[in-house]
Amino acid sequence: MTHTNSIQELLEAKEGEHIQFKEAKNRFDFEMAAKCCCALANNGGGQLVFGITDKRPRRVVGTSAFNQPERTRMKLIDKLKINIDFRILSYEGKRVLVFDVREHPIGWPVQCGGVAWIYEGDALKPMSENMRRKIYDEAGIDFSGTICAGAKIEDLDETAIDNFRSKWIDKKGKKKLATLSKEQLLHDCGAVTDEGVTYAGLILFGKNQAIRKYLPQAEIIFEYRSSESSGPANQREEFRSGFFACYDRIWELINLRNDKQHYQEGFFVFDIATFNERVVREVILNAVSHRNYPLGGSIFIRQFRDRLVVESPGGLPLGITLDNILDRQLPRNRRIAEILSLCGMVERSGQGMNLIFELSVQEAKPLPDFTGTDDFFVKITLNGLIIDKAMLSVINRISTKCEELLSTEDFLTINALYHGLTLDKKMQSRLKRLIDMGIVEHIGRKKYVLARSLYAAAGKTGVHTRRVGLDRDTNKELLLKHIRQNNAVGTPFKELQQVLPGLSRNQIRVLIRELRNQGEIFPAGRTSGTKWHANK
Repeated sequence: MTHTNSIQELLEAKEGEHIQFKEAKNRFDFEMAAKCCCALANNGGGQLVFGITDKRPRRVVGTSAFNQPERTRMKLIDKLKINIDFRILSYEGKRVLVFDVREHPIGWPVQCGGVAWIYEGDALKPMSENMRRKIYDEAGIDFSGTICAGAKIEDLDETAIDNFRSKWIDKKGKKKLATLSKEQLLHDCGAVTDEGVTYAGLILFGKNQAIRKYLPQAEIIFEYRSSESSGPANQREEFRSGFFACYDRIWELINLRNDKQHYQEGFFVFDIATFNERVVREVILNAVSHRNYPLGGSIFIRQFRDRLVVESPGGLPLGITLDNILDRQLPRNRRIAEILSLCGMVERSGQGMNLIFELSVQEAKPLPDFTGTDDFFVKITLNGLIIDKAMLSVINRISTKCEELLSTEDFLTINALYHGLTLDKKMQSRLKRLIDMGIVEHIGRKKYVLARSLYAAAGKTGVHTRRVGLDRDTNKELLLKHIRQNNAVGTPFKELQQVLPGLSRNQIRVLIRELRNQGEIFPAGRTSGTKWHANK
């Protein structure tokens, strides 16, 4: 869905299945807004606009609804399990709020309050069963939701079921779940149906003997290697049991050799683990949810001193690429993802990868590396060593002000600016917002740097000066400042080259000529003996 970007385009747009207008001068009900976003997502994505009348001729009336739009955005994401962004536009001093809603994940209708809403014209209606089935068919058959022939409830492990029950109670706060029978609990979460035990039930709750019998490739292998050399691992454990029975043990093994890295800010010394627990768990959950179980091969978790490599069979799901992996969600095993979401083991359905990238930036570590991923395997490497401890001071300064207001793209933009990397189109679209928040400075045509105060927090004001110095006007200011400081004796041209070592002689001559024409400086002497002075 292509979004309209200007007020004029919005005023001319046709209201319907992809764009909805709400006058909402003062307020608007959140639950209704969630239903609207749900329907827009199921219709292929669109925009929910506040502050413009829905009847033609449309008028901009302005809105004060949702005066903390980032908080509203996060609540919508948490409720609907999809990516949503927002923009604030201004027209003749009137505020217009636009929520940009992404299309539903492939094969997964978005629900609000247990109902998958859609728009038929301007009418908000529950989705028909035919449309629901078409969306399910987008992703093909959900293997994890099919019945494992021959498997029985007795093949499921009590410990795994109890672990799931506890987490579900903690997530929902419903103590009634503790009173449900094992059979009812498994039916309610979808692990078991009237036809039998699903493969999701076997993978998440199965006993060792049952998994060996019905799905022997559904195993997780952990290895610790102290070096790159081939040969036997220093430690190896194989898990061929329900995931809810072994997930904590896998983290315990990783945490045994989880070194602390130290950095100091002022009088305080902080510790950062080489392997962040939330990131590690999300990567493993991602492998369990997305691997292709009918294929042979196991999930491998290989730990080295400074990095963790997780490899799972099956390649990326249909429609997911390394370019859109943060924007689109498609669980290959929908039933597994739903059960994991019920008990809160995933941060937000479809948002685990965003969390991994955000925490990598916040801990000043390299971004996840997908080198080695192909059509048959997904390979993700988490490099655990901090790249630049000074960056932690920058992130801490930002976090104390506005961490809750930052999206994944905001963090990636900050990371790219700090390391002097090229900004892609998505990052460029975040610049205006980051400038308004005081995080980024615009220093020239298409040139941006992090704010000077952030470099100061990292003890790198010189880096800020150097990067800002790339701007033409700032270069002239640096030359003029130096000439003024030495005005009594004058400044020779060779000395000016030392001020801007990155520029050629001719480039500096052009800047000097411009300063002279502006009446800022004048020469004294001739040829190589010329010295420059500033006009008082």
